[in-house]
Amino acid sequence: MPDIDPQLLEILVCPLTKGPLVYDRAAQELLSAEAGLAYPIRDGIPIMLADEARPLRDDEKARLKPKPQP
Repeated sequence: MPDIDPQLLEILVCPLTKGPLVYDRAAQELLSAEAGLAYPIRDGIPIMLADEARPLRDDEKARLKPKPQP
């Protein structure tokens, strides 16, 4: 399973919201909490098309939400 270039991760944003993405190495996906989508990574190449993305499950959305500061 090829890793994605860390420099590429720094500049990639969600094509729909322009918001940040979270790299899920195990699933080989880039997750957008704002759009509620998971963009696949195939052969080390992010597929940044909404038509190719899958909707995030509720548990994935909850995991991506920022934790409140005490």
